[in-house]
Amino acid sequence: EVRQEALRRGTIDAISWSSVQRLLAGADIRPHHVEGWLHSIDPEFREKSTRICELYVHPPPASVVVCVDEMPGVQALRRKYPDHWKRTPGAPARRREFEYIRGGTQALIAGFEVRSGEVTAHCGDDRSAASLEAFMESLAATYPTGTVYIVWDNLNIHYDGKADRWTRFNARHGQRFVFVYTPKHASWVNQIEIFFSIVHRKCLRHGSFASTDDLRQTLVDFIAHWNQDLAHPFRWTFTGYPLRSGIAA
Repeated sequence: EVRQEALRRGTIDAISWSSVQRLLAGADIRPHHVEGWLHSIDPEFREKSTRICELYVHPPPASVVVCVDEMPGVQALRRKYPDHWKRTPGAPARRREFEYIRGGTQALIAGFEVRSGEVTAHCGDDRSAASLEAFMESLAATYPTGTVYIVWDNLNIHYDGKADRWTRFNARHGQRFVFVYTPKHASWVNQIEIFFSIVHRKCLRHGSFASTDDLRQTLVDFIAHWNQDLAHPFRWTFTGYPLRSGIAA
């Protein structure tokens, strides 16, 4: 396209695509590369993100901070053909056939406790309000005393709705829960997103699952393994504003 445009404009009478490629490479120009970014439109971004970061770094005494979110539509993909393992130095460890069979989906709902790194999770067929309420009841049982700060995003089921679900939930549990919302378009402020990326890399990306039951058990087993052997707090360096640093797992 660059070559065709140069010819159309009369910039040059004739040129090959390889010459265009060489010129762009020599000038370190990459018009085909795109770097994505996400801008938060929330006018209270600074205030909201600063409050959350303060909870991460200096949680109030006798309280826990739990980051909650859902990972919906996790697919139970079964590879149609087995991987071919290779032991040739310098070569990929295995070769994988692209074709797979879909076996349904699961929704993972999880809470990451920022001080210990331990995870409470529920894996089921959907991420409905009822499923989230059931998960939150299990979270209340996990942390039966003290103030529990819940950090989550602006999904509709994270709000009261017509059923006043979280007002009623809090009344059942002695008003111990404080719900803190991330800025709009800034769910990356929620530390559970870091854990979900770990789940994807270590548990899902190279997996092959015979059924949703197999997928569910794999997720449950991985989270048990995480809590027993791998759990740790994330080193959080973003202070809320201005945006000048990130996080490290």
